[in-house]
Amino acid sequence: MTGSAAGRFAPRMARLRDAMAAAGCDAFLADHAELIAWIGGYTVSETLYRAVIVPMDGNPCFVLRSIDAGPCRSGVWFDEVATFDDHEDPHGAVANALAAHGLAGARIGIDPVSYGHTVATAQRLAGLLPDARFIPLPGLSDNLRACKFADEIDAIAAAAAIADRCMLGLEGHVRPGLTVREVAAMAAAAQLRLGADDGGPGPILVSGGHGSGSHVDFLHGSGLDRTLMPGDILHVELTPRVGNYGARLMRPVFVGTPPAEARETFQQLAELQDRQMAAMRPGAAARDVDALLRAAVLATGLRTDYGNVTGYAMGLYARTPRPSDFSHAFHPGANFHLQPGQVFHMYASARGVAVSETVLVTSATPRLLTTCPRRPMQG
Repeated sequence: MTGSAAGRFAPRMARLRDAMAAAGCDAFLADHAELIAWIGGYTVSETLYRAVIVPMDGNPCFVLRSIDAGPCRSGVWFDEVATFDDHEDPHGAVANALAAHGLAGARIGIDPVSYGHTVATAQRLAGLLPDARFIPLPGLSDNLRACKFADEIDAIAAAAAIADRCMLGLEGHVRPGLTVREVAAMAAAAQLRLGADDGGPGPILVSGGHGSGSHVDFLHGSGLDRTLMPGDILHVELTPRVGNYGARLMRPVFVGTPPAEARETFQQLAELQDRQMAAMRPGAAARDVDALLRAAVLATGLRTDYGNVTGYAMGLYARTPRPSDFSHAFHPGANFHLQPGQVFHMYASARGVAVSETVLVTSATPRLLTTCPRRPMQG
């Protein structure tokens, strides 16, 4: 990367090093996929253990498979990339890199909540570096990234614009006789044409419709080969990413003439969610913001139970086991307060209908990064 790219990452390094200094660390070992990308600009799956070493002074060092060295050197803003061949011990390579930097007996910060920092990894590194002291900083990998910098917000906004255009582009093209798979293919192709990292459109499936119960299982259902019929409600969730930064948008698409109740349900949900999103100001307690939607949905009888969150953090998405970031999520026990720069996917669902937006918390009023009209889409 260029010097300007290094400057773009300087505020991130400063934020990380402030946390390191507060914990008395000499270095930090990053093995959380999103944090690795946030630190250096490049990330890779954990086919074999990989990590970024961040000393208190000087530039980081990326340790990874030799086959990935080329893309890594092209992607990161710093120079040092240490490699190992596939038959070699990845943890040993990380330990050797730490020793080469004079950190074999150092206080090394780690995030035990990181998906990359398994019990096996912790035990192996402790055995290889008996003189080091590993300082647990639980949740640091997510907390550092909670408030986005301007360039991160720009990337999320670009992804949101793709979601908006793709959703509107489906209108008039979702008709009886098509399969859900064909609609998903249309959405995937549109996202790629519009500049998304990949074509994965997110969950697209026929909802459970009206009737008894809360009918929220459709949010994570299946059935791509289902043929659309008149009166179906197609649940569409779009999840485009730009430079690994994602935005999300949900709308129901009515196939033919929808049940009158479905349109009424959507309107009720949208109005309740509007009140919730309007309260997303700096200092607001997440549990109070959650209650604005949750309590009203239950009180109006739209749902008889509410077991899921009403929103969760958005930002970087890398190759980890989690498709959604619940490190900061809205539920009755949420104990954090909103801060400028946080971005959330806020969603409401009931009776086979769902609506969602990607929302930025600003120093003033909240800003919807997704701007698709807040109405059902007509197939």
